[in-house]
This record gives sequence, C-alpha cells and structure tokens, in this order.
Amino acid sequence: MRILMVGDVIGRPGRHAVKSVLPGLRAAEGVDLAIANGENAAGGRGLTPATAAELLAAGVDVLTSGNHIWDQKEIIPYLEQHPEVPILRPANYPPGAPGRGHWLVDLGPRGRALVLNLCGRVTLVDIDCPFREADRLLATLPQRPPVVIVDMHAEATSEKSAMGWHLDGRVSAVLGTHTHIATADARLLRQGTAFVSDVGMVGPYNSVIGGDIQPILQHFLTQLPVRFLVGQGPVIFNAVLMDVDDSTGRATAIRRIDQLLPDAEAGEPP
Repeated sequence: MRILMVGDVIGRPGRHAVKSVLPGLRAAEGVDLAIANGENAAGGRGLTPATAAELLAAGVDVLTSGNHIWDQKEIIPYLEQHPEVPILRPANYPPGAPGRGHWLVDLGPRGRALVLNLCGRVTLVDIDCPFREADRLLATLPQRPPVVIVDMHAEATSEKSAMGWHLDGRVSAVLGTHTHIATADARLLRQGTAFVSDVGMVGPYNSVIGGDIQPILQHFLTQLPVRFLVGQGPVIFNAVLMDVDDSTGRATAIRRIDQLLPDAEAGEPP
C-alpha cells in the first residue's frame, strides 16, 4: 500500500496548491491513500465545511487536524451532524468533544487502513494523554487492520519522537505535523514504523510558517497583537510518501516530496 501524507495546508494558497499537485502526484506515484492535515486550511486558522469539501474534492481521502480544529466555529456542529465525512480531530480530546479521532478507510482490493489523529501537550494544549489514548485505541478498536497511520500533531520534537518509539512496531507510521517546518529525519524505526518529526506545510514559501512576514515581525518586535494574514507568492508543497506491507503493517520505505510552486493567489484574512 502506498500512502501519502501532506503537511499542514495553509489558507487559499495551500488549498490551490493541493488541487494543482495532488491529482498528478497520485497518478504518478500510484498513491492508494492520501491524508492531509487541514487545521489551517481556512484563512490560516481552522477548517470550515467548505474548505474541507474543497480538499476532499481535490483527492484527499482523510483530513486530520490539531489544536486549531475549533477555530472556525461552524466546524463544531458540522462534525456532530456529519460523521460520514472523513474529518478527524485529535482522539485525545476529552469525552464529549464533537467529532472523532480515528477513521477506517476501505481501499477495496488494496485493503483497509486506520488513520489515527493525536495532539501533543508540551507547550500546546491541556488535553488527555496522547500516549495512553493511542494505547487504548490500539487495544480496543474492533477489527483493526494491520496498516495504521498516526498524525502526531505536536509542538515539541521530543514528544513526537517519543511517540514514534512508543508505537514502533505497533503502527505503520507516526508522522509529525503542526510546526509547518519540514524536517530531514524521515526514517524507518527499528521495528518497521515510518517516522518523521514534521511533514511540513503546503503554504507560502516566503513567510513565517505560512503567515505574512511583516505583521508577525511587528508582533515579535513590539509584543502587540496583530492581524494574522496568510502569506503570498510561491508555495512550498511538503509531503512524505510511504510504502507499507498491507499484510504486516510494517513500513518498507519513506521519502520526502518537496515541491516549490509558482506564485499563488494573494493572501487572505482569517
């Protein structure tokens, strides 16, 4: 099974880049399952039903998220009312949070895969333990397939690395998201789990993690609140591509896919 994980999609430039790149990439690489983190797809903060539909129509099979999943308030009732749409929020939000944290994908002759979304706690959000929640789900989910892909959305590389080792041999991949900075440590861990600290982003290249540079510089220089704007210009498309043995769930290869695209549309406000 060939699986593509696309980094955090940032605003309109990121969505347009996914529409531009993903269909051809799926065809050229023979991708069976495409996952993307969509928590910044709406104006750089959060996800809306419309932006989710745009990414799913572009060829994304499952949308994961993180700490910004609730930033666009219309997503809350949508997750409650449309459980059939493959949008995930971190599984370790406390009981009572809308939506779901895992998704079972049926790929027909190519088999099935489980996508699990977790969120870290180090300097990020005060939620339930992602390590214990991963253990609980892996032990209790009925008819769990061998192929399990984990989006570990976290700030600290140490927490993401620890999750990789914690789940090594029990899942097919632990893929870090959230920082929007692609890391060079894509590897296979000792027991066959693919790992990378951060997939990166699909967003403006000349930016501060996807945001327009000047307002963010102004904030750092003055500590005054500023209006966040998605950046402009060329867009970087960061992703990782994995081969997984669908009978054992062990990853056999992982490699980065990083493409720089020409100027996209101008930035957009939240």
